[in-house]
Amino acid sequence: SDERMEMDEVLYWPDRMRQLVNATDEQVEKMRHACKTFFWHKGVDLEHGLHRDDWVEANRVFAEAERERERRGEPSLIALLSNSYYDVLDDDGDGTVDVEELKTMMKAFDVPQEAAYTFFEKADTDKSGKLERNELVHLFRKFWMEPYDPQWDGVYAFKY
Repeated sequence: SDERMEMDEVLYWPDRMRQLVNATDEQVEKMRHACKTFFWHKGVDLEHGLHRDDWVEANRVFAEAERERERRGEPSLIALLSNSYYDVLDDDGDGTVDVEELKTMMKAFDVPQEAAYTFFEKADTDKSGKLERNELVHLFRKFWMEPYDPQWDGVYAFKY
């Protein structure tokens, strides 16, 4: 690897989701748009990508900009990304995501599916056995906005 995150890599994830679930073309295109928008704002240049050495600073700048968007009442890019995944993950259309549906996301990211159980346990804050949209947004927000905490390694698949 050239130690760069390229936009093509980012856009692989929605394409992979298309292979794994019964997503419509519209849902996959919405996810592609969300991924492209989100990661462009994270600093993944369309032509040059983002070098690994610049990732931490890019993430800090993104988090600051995301907080400023929230202060101004503008839409959250984290919610944009999370909601696009949620719509595709809710394979049975019941308005929630269960652990089996969550395993699909792990598969799309080439992460062992066992990570879905830890992720689900942390995300399901009301312990309903299903993830509601706001619970997934909250966990995505925690991942992208808060400092690294090793207790969350299993949730975000770092240990895998």
